[in-house]
Amino acid sequence: MSAISQRIEPRQQDIGFVVRRLLPVRGMRSVGPFVFLDHMGPAYFVAAGTSGDVRPHPHIGLATVTYLSQGAMMHRDSLGTVQRIEPGAINLMVAGRGIVHSERIPADIRAAGVAVEGLQMWLALPQAQERCAPAFYHYPAAALPQRDFERGSVQLLIGAAFGMVSPVKTFAPTLYAAWQLQGGGVLSLPQDVAERALYLIEGEVLVDGEVIRAGELVVLSDSARELRASACVQGVIFGGAPLDGPRYLDWNFVASDKSLLAVARDDWQAGRFAMVPGESEFIPLPA
Repeated sequence: MSAISQRIEPRQQDIGFVVRRLLPVRGMRSVGPFVFLDHMGPAYFVAAGTSGDVRPHPHIGLATVTYLSQGAMMHRDSLGTVQRIEPGAINLMVAGRGIVHSERIPADIRAAGVAVEGLQMWLALPQAQERCAPAFYHYPAAALPQRDFERGSVQLLIGAAFGMVSPVKTFAPTLYAAWQLQGGGVLSLPQDVAERALYLIEGEVLVDGEVIRAGELVVLSDSARELRASACVQGVIFGGAPLDGPRYLDWNFVASDKSLLAVARDDWQAGRFAMVPGESEFIPLPA
């Protein structure tokens, strides 16, 4: 049995800067609770201007997970949160029944010409929590467990795996880990996860002898057991329990009931969402 059940190539999208979008795609709408994955950058931004800034926009029914590998971003939201995120940290924003946020490139990152790169993911909230009160949580890199081993390391971002437990809040069984291997390094994959996927950020790796190349997202079968590297490589593994029913995506909204999507669109169009304090810009509802 093959260790890989599906291979997914990225599609380029422009959200103010170019990202590589990997989820959702036709035939693969989710992996565990994850319903969205963008690889941002690496991108450079000039000292003057707003290129790279993502203006205020709304969400419902999901939790965003932001993880950077280089650079920094400044998060602001309608709860009044102002939080800089830097490499290795996790920003978890729970939209619930509705939240608005912006993500901007800090002035010092622009001035120094530092590249910004990271992963933006969405978790669909369980049906019982999809209308919960919005919330925001920040976990600095030092708060997230990491294990170094011969010719490799793994940082556990969400869930319990590799003999570690992450402090990041979860709503359902969830796995998210960032890993690195040097030439000759081997990483055993967690086996007690219902759905698993692997995204390779850099390099080339073997999954039970099958080659995965940088930029590929692969959905793993139940038989996948280990990663082996012949040179330096890095990526993430993520997944968890299957969703508790279908989810529908419309623009920045996620819901188990399509009528909630229509209400959210009307509310944004009519200005009924609470806005980000101190910000007057916003992204209009697309046609």
